[in-house]
Amino acid sequence: MTNNVLIKNAHAILTGKSGTDARSKASDIRIKQGVITEMGNGLTQQDGERVLDARDCVIYPGWVNTHHHLFQSLLKGVPSGINQTLSPWLQSVPYLYRHSFNEERLRLAARIGMIELMLSGCTTIADHHYIYTPGMAYDPSAVLFDEAEALGVRFMLLRGGATVTRKLETNASNQAQPETLDGMLADVERTAARFHQNGPRPRTRVAMAPTTATVSVRPEDLKYIARIARGMGIPMHTHMSESVSYMEYCREKFGCLPIEFLAEHEWIGPDVSLAHLTHLTDTEMQILGKSGTGMAHCPQSNARLADGIANAPMLEKLGAMVTLGVDGAASNEAADMLSEVHFCWLVHRAKAGAATRPRPEGEGEAGADSATAEQVIHWATANGAKMLGFEGVGTLEVGQAADLAVYDLDAPRYFGLHDMAIGPVASGGRPRLKWLLVDGAIVVEDDAIPGLDMAALRAEARADVLRLISDV
Repeated sequence: MTNNVLIKNAHAILTGKSGTDARSKASDIRIKQGVITEMGNGLTQQDGERVLDARDCVIYPGWVNTHHHLFQSLLKGVPSGINQTLSPWLQSVPYLYRHSFNEERLRLAARIGMIELMLSGCTTIADHHYIYTPGMAYDPSAVLFDEAEALGVRFMLLRGGATVTRKLETNASNQAQPETLDGMLADVERTAARFHQNGPRPRTRVAMAPTTATVSVRPEDLKYIARIARGMGIPMHTHMSESVSYMEYCREKFGCLPIEFLAEHEWIGPDVSLAHLTHLTDTEMQILGKSGTGMAHCPQSNARLADGIANAPMLEKLGAMVTLGVDGAASNEAADMLSEVHFCWLVHRAKAGAATRPRPEGEGEAGADSATAEQVIHWATANGAKMLGFEGVGTLEVGQAADLAVYDLDAPRYFGLHDMAIGPVASGGRPRLKWLLVDGAIVVEDDAIPGLDMAALRAEARADVLRLISDV
């Protein structure tokens, strides 16, 4: 579906670019066939164009969520895991409930998660799905792509899975049967052949993404997996260094640190993205920076699980590609990009301030510029699209895809702002989403998804949660 649209009178347009290009001087955006063809002031309507009046609104590129677990949209706030750290939480929540997910439940969870993201202004979603077992009665990958297509968003499958059973999973009540290596690789190849797109403005993409590279596959298979992925021309992704247990495990098992282990096994580089990276040594950060490896930064989930605060600003300075992901809703009970960027903007200032020392030993007060609003927007839009390989997506400029969010700052929390442009990031909350466009097509209008019965979706989710509770 293509649309010719003229958006007029925006109070501010944030481009997703960095530095002095982060803000546009334009107030109007012209879109033809899903592509931005003109940005300026006082643009006039042309034949066949629909005019959207963005007066008193701010326009951002659509958010690019680089790491999610959509199936967890029905596992928010599980009491047994709400106050646990990563390892026991894995056993109490995702490992315990994953066997309960069939095609119908996965569809519902994915729909809820995608809708939640869309209403925050997200237009591109990368989902790290890892519930795959031999002989499954349905294709989880196809389900996820189906739901994304129905809602009109860009979607990337980070195809997870495991060929070995982790120590955490040895309890008979939650153990999952691992795939064979040949079976996993064959399924990735089939999925990529069907859904992986290259070239300008792709709608769907696929990555090779064993759930956690250090424990989900045999070490001796890692190089082979990397070479297969690169031979297919698809990127790679995995969880890494989320908690101190990653470092402890690698030191004990391999005699090195996690990033050193990945480097030895051909799992770093600009075609690799790693979720979390909360615990890194200076040496590991240098490795990631020099190789241009990507980071899917998930600050809210890391705080929720007491993982810590990843040093994203330093990784960026060293050359790594920093992006933002919400992680699973079971460890981030919000799981939307607006709350993620707001928290990200705050947490790095808190981290920097906590590290300062009183004069004369230290620098005194410092850290309030550790992450600017424009920097966080850049991470969550342009960088995300680039890292995932969505060429022509992620910034608002002529020639780029018309993926954008028009926010109306009409709630009291935004009143009194001297710089309205940063309101969605700095003030938090959820501003009214006047329009959300993907490839120029309007997928959200006046804070609602056309044709969606939200009350029915709420009732369906509640009923399914009750079934989940009774089944476990």
